[in-house]
Amino acid sequence: MKFVITKGKLAFAGLALALSGAASAAGGHALPYSYVADVDNLPSVQRGAKVFMGYCSGCHSMKYLRYGRIGQDLQIPEDLLKANLMFTSDKPGDVIQASMHKDSAAKWFGQAPPDLTLETRARGESWVYSYLKSFYVDPTRPVGVNNLVLPGASMPHVLWELQGWQAKAAEGEHHAEGGHGKHSPFTSVEPGTLSSDEYDKLVGDLVNFMAYAAEPGRSARQSLGIKAIAYLLVLLAFAYLLKKEYWRDVH
Repeated sequence: MKFVITKGKLAFAGLALALSGAASAAGGHALPYSYVADVDNLPSVQRGAKVFMGYCSGCHSMKYLRYGRIGQDLQIPEDLLKANLMFTSDKPGDVIQASMHKDSAAKWFGQAPPDLTLETRARGESWVYSYLKSFYVDPTRPVGVNNLVLPGASMPHVLWELQGWQAKAAEGEHHAEGGHGKHSPFTSVEPGTLSSDEYDKLVGDLVNFMAYAAEPGRSARQSLGIKAIAYLLVLLAFAYLLKKEYWRDVH
């Protein structure tokens, strides 16, 4: 799957990621979709980085993540990093700053878009995934869309050209989504440039990158944890055998 990053896309940049709850949508009902990020899927995280920088970094920063760390962790050479991911700086040591000035964003959208470095940890991976899949047409809203996860959201659906437009299904009604027996609380109004499955994959890639950004050392920590547990289990076995040897004559 290929897509082109343009300046027009950077202008709106990721406004679809905003305030949220971790386990439920606004109003307390269950999230329409669930997702568990896979930060060990390097190609997916690389694709997600490209999606974030192309659609989100114009308005949203990641002030706790440096370009150089992305290049190192995701195995991206510096020349490719600068050409494809670094739009607000040419220094790998810089953190990711939004292209849009905070004052301008606050004037246009009512408030400055939040920093997204820790978004998946604060809100939950399933929330972000559901939010990006849950925009639907609503003529009563100023931007013409609403969101099932965050009703009354003021930001536009910046990924509309990829997902297309969808309408909210009637209460209790669900429609087939994709070709794998999945069900959706929406019905398609106008298709996008991606199929349902392709859009799901793109959103998954983006959430994987955001989960990586929230904790770049996550994979190393988990790997070290497994090794530490294995070491302790081996040590426990030797300790048990030693205990039996010491107490053999007593019993």
